[in-house]
Amino acid sequence: MMEPSQWRMHVKTFQDAVHGAITLHPLCVKVIDTPQFQRLSFSCNWPSSANPLKSKTPLPVDVLLATMISCPTFIKALGTCYFVFPAASHNRFEHCIGVCYLANQLVCALQSRQPELDISEADILCVQLAGLCHDLGHGPFSHLWEQFVRQARPEKQWVHENASTKMFDYLLKANNLVEEFQRYGLKEQDIIFIKEMIYSVSGNGSEWCYRGRPREKAFLYQIVANKQTGIDVDKWDYFLRDSLNLGIKVTFDYHRLIQFSRVIPVEEQPQICIRDKECNNVYDMFHARRVLHRTAYKHRVVQIIDNMLIDALLYADKHIRYLGSNGVRYPLADVCDDMMAYCNLTDGVLHQILLDEGDHPDLLHAKKILTSIFRRQLYLCVGHTRPSNFATTFKNIKEALERNIPKDSTLTPQDLVITQVELNYGMDDQNPVEMVYFYNKNSPMKTRKIKKEESILVPERFQEKIFRVLCRSNKEDKFKHAQVTLMAACQELGMKEPYFLRPLKQDLCHCPFLTPMRELCITNP
Repeated sequence: MMEPSQWRMHVKTFQDAVHGAITLHPLCVKVIDTPQFQRLSFSCNWPSSANPLKSKTPLPVDVLLATMISCPTFIKALGTCYFVFPAASHNRFEHCIGVCYLANQLVCALQSRQPELDISEADILCVQLAGLCHDLGHGPFSHLWEQFVRQARPEKQWVHENASTKMFDYLLKANNLVEEFQRYGLKEQDIIFIKEMIYSVSGNGSEWCYRGRPREKAFLYQIVANKQTGIDVDKWDYFLRDSLNLGIKVTFDYHRLIQFSRVIPVEEQPQICIRDKECNNVYDMFHARRVLHRTAYKHRVVQIIDNMLIDALLYADKHIRYLGSNGVRYPLADVCDDMMAYCNLTDGVLHQILLDEGDHPDLLHAKKILTSIFRRQLYLCVGHTRPSNFATTFKNIKEALERNIPKDSTLTPQDLVITQVELNYGMDDQNPVEMVYFYNKNSPMKTRKIKKEESILVPERFQEKIFRVLCRSNKEDKFKHAQVTLMAACQELGMKEPYFLRPLKQDLCHCPFLTPMRELCITNP
């Protein structure tokens, strides 16, 4: 086992846009310098068949578009937000490095303040590695790929966290890193611990279900991905990194959360607790999540492009294949079953689709959709509405829309796309701060929860639901019939009158956000 005095001579410093100069453990650098990790951010050269500098004949516009946009292959942290917020071009690569750094900051702070916790050097290194590798399993355009696989193969119940643990195993095996881990004192149990922090299983509450560390070190599982309170270093980094690149201001201060974190036994299990005076800082953190979702992640145009990309991927699913182990070629939705094939799957999948020479109608339709995205010929937004009753479901509005399509219309259910937007603070309709345990300066080993009633400056509700309806067809008659259909469906379900970006009638814009006087002015100009 290598002593800290030896490996500290080999740390490397990275200049990060969010955290400044950060140093990483040499074993973390070994992991970063692997193809499996570099997949999160690397570029390829122009393919010889589509290099405009070498081509003897002019290339089709669609080929040039595909090559220019998709040749740099990586995995964008914000997926299709890049199409709406051009500066949001950061990748999962730098986010993972940031989470690794913050994980080290928090666990070292706990170690120095509370030596009785018996946090070892192996614990610290494992937490760093879990932060570094927690997003290895993301597919093209990050969370969009999960939506695609969920629609194409619902039986898989696939999540990127599970893929991250598989990719971590593959990374160790393909690069012979197990011996390197042993040099730094990490054993098989530590590798299990790292994977459990990346993708934690859910127990029944009383029984300890983890194998990597005993119950006495339960707090270590709350650093990278905190299932109990939602306060973890993964969120801290992506809130700050995304807001920086999106140009959206957030106000929470993670330095104070680290400074005032303390491990205290709660119901016979040690948990990370926060000083009570940081309650507003915690609220600001969860509010930052809602602001980012409302402003960027769930932006109307972002969701339109999301749905167009998913449609294109569904059409191309069986026709674009990636070579995996044992010579097997996997269709798009099954690539995640084989890590060798999955290593080659990045945002460049759009490039693969557009340059494929196949002539199957489904593949041609996928190419048409992608070309429409690049030419900004997007699906039309019919309108959106808020349910009066939170019990109203996606299925309810889907069936109501199908029932209310005019009988003489050429509009079909397949022309309509329904998206459900849920804006909350991370725990559905619950106040997330009520899940956090706080302590007082005078009683550092006694915890309590702060209820909503103790402050009058918190939201009345912590979740809102919006149904947004899109139209795949750009034909004017279909679009108007889609508006009529949405209006009728809302009336049938007793929902609020929908908001239309384009007026349903020339003399009145159905907008529930207008005041009565403003509506009167529009009606009688």
